[in-house]
Amino acid sequence: MKSIKTLCKIGVLLAAIAGGAFAWLHFTANRTIEQLLTENEDLKTAITNLSDEDQIGYAKVISQETRDGKLFTKVLFVEADPADFTKRLLTKEVEIEGDIVHFDTLIVTFSGNLVMDGTERAMYLWRRIYGEKIPPEQGFVIETEGQPSPRYAQLCEKLSIEDRNLFWSEIWALSNNPGRLENMGIKAIYGNDLYCKLKPGLIYIFKVTASGTLSPEIIPDL
Repeated sequence: MKSIKTLCKIGVLLAAIAGGAFAWLHFTANRTIEQLLTENEDLKTAITNLSDEDQIGYAKVISQETRDGKLFTKVLFVEADPADFTKRLLTKEVEIEGDIVHFDTLIVTFSGNLVMDGTERAMYLWRRIYGEKIPPEQGFVIETEGQPSPRYAQLCEKLSIEDRNLFWSEIWALSNNPGRLENMGIKAIYGNDLYCKLKPGLIYIFKVTASGTLSPEIIPDL
């Protein structure tokens, strides 16, 4: 009899544990970005600690050649570490028809209750590279939508995997609906469709202003 009672108690305990686990999985699966932004102090702290940035990457020509009467430019694009501009976080080599190359960025600003000191913060996400001969949506992908940006790897390091995935999927979703989270203090804007006529022997350093405007600084490739 005692063994039966013991087994019953164990069964009830296991059921309670399983029920709790199911409830937690249900909660995390149905968690919204609004809940994450309002309830997670670690994320607010990380957003507040985003530093002002000036140089956010660079590009240079690897080669230019004419084939069948058409000019082709091979470009090396580098996404730089905000703490050390000489450190490469991401590199892409792409070939564009022509010599005018477009660099597409998504700039996400944070304000309101998300920034503890009341000063606006921003993230700069690289989307794609394309030339004048193809539409932007057929351009070469730089950072993968929905995935963490290598420049902001530490932003969500204290979050659970579920919350981290939720944050990045929602941030990237702003590229299709820039004002969707504006009431939460998040707004997405685009760079000025930055494009340059690239020439060999030069480095094009991408700089950003306080208002989020991108512009290139051109220096010799020593």
